[in-house]
Amino acid sequence: MSDIDTAEVIRRFNEAFTNHDPSGLGDLVADDCVMVSVQPAPDGTRYEGREECLKFWAALAADLNTSFTPHDVFVAGDRAAIQWRATFTDGEATFGEGHTTSVLGVNVMRVRDGRITEALGYSKTP
Repeated sequence: MSDIDTAEVIRRFNEAFTNHDPSGLGDLVADDCVMVSVQPAPDGTRYEGREECLKFWAALAADLNTSFTPHDVFVAGDRAAIQWRATFTDGEATFGEGHTTSVLGVNVMRVRDGRITEALGYSKTP
């Protein structure tokens, strides 16, 4: 896998979250994907297999009360790191009213044959 291929997979992955549109995620997740979420501390939750990873990511991408802003993406071969900020707004927020909080984080990703095989999430404590 070239840097360009890995970069494109990660670009499309980030786009699903920034646009709240998980419809393209299915094309990006390998059957043997392993993902470890940022919560709960200290170890996160481990999701194994395409179905489990896709279910988690699709729900998160579709959540209109959560927004992700990727800041930097670093790609080297089949590896990538995504630095991001997640902003969470409580469900009661209307027209700018309500409580929001944000957190900085990073995902360490591995891509094989155009699909994500590993995703390890880390974040600062909100």
